[in-house]
Amino acid sequence: MLVGYMRVSKADGSQTTDLQCDALIYAGAERLYEDKASGKKDNRPELASCLKALRDGDTLIVWKLDRLGRDLRHLVNIVHDLTERGVGLKVLTGQGAAIDTTAASGKLVFGIFAALAEFERELISERTVAGLASARARGRKGGRPFKMTPAKIRLAMASMGQPDTEVGALCKELGITRQTLYRHVSPTGELRPDGLRLLSKT
Repeated sequence: MLVGYMRVSKADGSQTTDLQCDALIYAGAERLYEDKASGKKDNRPELASCLKALRDGDTLIVWKLDRLGRDLRHLVNIVHDLTERGVGLKVLTGQGAAIDTTAASGKLVFGIFAALAEFERELISERTVAGLASARARGRKGGRPFKMTPAKIRLAMASMGQPDTEVGALCKELGITRQTLYRHVSPTGELRPDGLRLLSKT
């Protein structure tokens, strides 16, 4: 079965999917799914329904490649998933028009896309490592700051030792989760290993 997916970025009526719809029907799409949402949003219910409905032997058709994925990496992940399920992808126009994973030439083109996505991931990883090394050389430590501080631990120890302490209220006051609290301090107010390690650094 040929299944079409179309999307416009705005749901206020200023954009329509008429052009996409006509092109998909002309290409033979027997079922259509439509979203009215930005391509950068994760919440696209019709795309989720479309991907879920596809079966082995089906082909997903999109008007342009940017109608389908948020970015190159997202597109690669979608197509890898479809390929593993025996589902093809065909792009009708735009920069990705050469992609038709049901044909050998289309698979080759998409292989180049996948290689570029992998290259992008490696560049990001290299920049991150280089940035952290540069920060360390200047005396700064990378990573997220601790949500639990020595002052918060001491307050938690004192509070948890009181029978009338409400754990939820204490966590809200400290700006931490229950999991973080119990990882550092026991229900009776005693230090746990993570709490000991954090206090030992002060």
